[in-house]
Amino acid sequence: MKNVRSNQESRSTSTLTPGHELELLDSYWRACNYLAVGMIYLQDNPLLREPLRAEHVKNRLLGHWGASPALSFVWTHLNRLIVKHDLDMMFVAGPGHGAPGVLGPAYLEGTYSEIYPDKSQDVEGLRRFFKQFSFPGHIGSHVTPETPGSIHEGGELGYSLSHAYGMALDNPDLIVACVVGDGEAETGPLATAWHSNKFLNPIHDGAVLPILNLNGYKIANPTILSRISHEELEALFVGYGYTPYFVEGSDPALMHEKMAGTLDQALEAIRSAQRSARQSKTASRPRWPVIVLRSPKGWTGPGEIKGHKVEGSWRSHQVPFSDVRENPDNLALLEHWLRSYRPEELFDPGGRLIPELKALAPKGERRMSANPHANGGLLRKDLDIPDFRAYAVPVSTHGTAQHENTKPLGEFLRDVMKKNMTNFRVFGPDETASNRLQALYQATKKTWLADLLPEDADGGELSPDGRVMEMLSEHTLLGWLEGYLLTGRHGLFHTYEAFAHVIDSMFNQHAKWLDISKNHVKWRAPVASENILLSSTVWRQDHNGFSHQDPGFIDLVTNKGPSVVRIYLPPDANTLLSVADHCLRSTDYVNVIVADKQKHLQFMRIDEAIDHCTKGFSIWKRASTNDGADPDVVLACCGDVATMEALAAAALLREHQPDLKVRFVNVVDLFKLQPAGEHPHGCTEAEFDDIFTKDKPIIFNFHGYPWLIHKLAYRHSGHEHLHVRGYKEKGNINTPLELAILNETSRFHLVLDVIARVPGLRARAAALEELMRKSIADNLAYAHENGIDKPEIRDWTWPY
Repeated sequence: MKNVRSNQESRSTSTLTPGHELELLDSYWRACNYLAVGMIYLQDNPLLREPLRAEHVKNRLLGHWGASPALSFVWTHLNRLIVKHDLDMMFVAGPGHGAPGVLGPAYLEGTYSEIYPDKSQDVEGLRRFFKQFSFPGHIGSHVTPETPGSIHEGGELGYSLSHAYGMALDNPDLIVACVVGDGEAETGPLATAWHSNKFLNPIHDGAVLPILNLNGYKIANPTILSRISHEELEALFVGYGYTPYFVEGSDPALMHEKMAGTLDQALEAIRSAQRSARQSKTASRPRWPVIVLRSPKGWTGPGEIKGHKVEGSWRSHQVPFSDVRENPDNLALLEHWLRSYRPEELFDPGGRLIPELKALAPKGERRMSANPHANGGLLRKDLDIPDFRAYAVPVSTHGTAQHENTKPLGEFLRDVMKKNMTNFRVFGPDETASNRLQALYQATKKTWLADLLPEDADGGELSPDGRVMEMLSEHTLLGWLEGYLLTGRHGLFHTYEAFAHVIDSMFNQHAKWLDISKNHVKWRAPVASENILLSSTVWRQDHNGFSHQDPGFIDLVTNKGPSVVRIYLPPDANTLLSVADHCLRSTDYVNVIVADKQKHLQFMRIDEAIDHCTKGFSIWKRASTNDGADPDVVLACCGDVATMEALAAAALLREHQPDLKVRFVNVVDLFKLQPAGEHPHGCTEAEFDDIFTKDKPIIFNFHGYPWLIHKLAYRHSGHEHLHVRGYKEKGNINTPLELAILNETSRFHLVLDVIARVPGLRARAAALEELMRKSIADNLAYAHENGIDKPEIRDWTWPY
């Protein structure tokens, strides 16, 4: 393996940069480090033209110093490579709170001042630039959406590498340099992301250059990878399928020389692999380079404070000292630290970077801080989408025919794929066929560049050119998709409903990024929405049992900003097609679609489905018996199985209580239940009353946890009459009806609820109440005896 741990080895294996250029790189890096320290500490006197005083220091010290020098060190050297080879390159900062190491270079390149003119390239602009950092009302210490050149914040560690690989997909000329923090490298999502190299096609994809920064420490503990032997670490990356290069040390002069030579080698390895594959038109899996950069935490900062080691220890993680305003000794130490970068050599008297250093940075869109891929909405092209109505399931009689709801969606996605073979991908954890989306394989196969066996040709559906991305890591898959979307492309992620919780916090981070980008960073162009399909749902887990029963992901989604989240529960195949078409055309949302893969009754013709989905909720007159009059009760539902059980309850009431006036309502857009002032899809008070009435009992059968409906609708005046049935954590290996009975969402429980809630009905419906209780007992006994539901349950259709 390549190893440039010593200066002599570097000379024997690398093309080195001339000495003067290395000196210039060091000066540029010193300027970056000066800006980083200034951001953390200073609010005035940005060029130290006079001795530092306490009032020059911020009264809030919330910056993070530890990883910043390494980030700007890498950025500085990547700039040399970009200029030398005219590269299209992006930068991903994985270490947490690493913003100073990215903001400094973005400012020096001029991009920051172009986007934020008040942060101009002069003393006053520099003062504003310093003060805004980690300061109330301004920007945070992560690489937030406000940061030009970034599409990865790093607020939660673990996603940098999967994001980087997603950026490189279908971007053949792009190189993504991804700095992975050694604390971040201990997370599960990052550990699985190393395997992304088995999915990168050197013909039509770009390249990712991972740079693992071993600075040795997290907040207060050493990091694992920094405390294993060189041989063990090297073996780890060889085992992952990479060629590791090592750049290790603390002397800046030697480290500049080593880094320059190593980057030259890594670039040649990338270009050689791509050149070979593109000339031969044969995609094989290269051993892509990875760089291990071992440098001190808090590099170039104070070596010691009050007898305690700082540089190269955990104490440099955040601010090495925080009492600068009150402690004259530390104020003097801060001044010494700042002056050690010799700012008078780097900036002219007006506060501008001297021309010789400014010339080192790339120009225009070649600047990593101005790379258009980092504002992917500028590159986004609308999908070429076929007419979804052509995939509709024929519905001659409502509620009588059965069909797998997601199967027509798979056929629709197949043809979306055919029309968009360079900017659309589908991501899922080994469940494409399981979720009935296998029609996709008629357009493309599953991406695979690892070894192939002869038996793979028999239905394995594997290909190095595949565009269906499968790996048993929801984190890596969603990371790929997010990187893909944020660089201007489109896609869909699907998984089993219960296991969407694996990416709970990952969804949180993306939703927050979209919220800030959409509502507070106007220069960011809209990107395609993150579309999440949840299938294999809670109510159809006959053999998987309790572990596969959890509809709670949508509860989490409702907590995010209303401008960026949408939830749809289409009751049948045609409503699912209508919803999917809408979601694929949308931008700047996370769209969550809940649709089961099993056979279900089909309720709506395609024209009816479009109308229903456009409204978000509506009255189904064919299932209602109030004939335009005020109803006695509203029977509402949301979700495929919940809708079927509610319809079965409506049929029982029609049969046994024909005089009862029932209004039947179905909800497909969950946020329609919120007040209009709370969510853009919400309804007005008048709309809610028109549908659900002001004073009649509402029996609501819901796909998920019942309290979610109360959370959304509690502000409506009719909420006090709302009674919700939903999943209550009851069940294991059950038949479909048994599971509904255990959670009290069955047709029989809904009828019992109507009897209990409609004034005066219990007195005249005693026989029906007794029949429902007996039906519950009989059906449970039958399921436990025979292992299936009764034929009249399994084969039930809408009788009217």
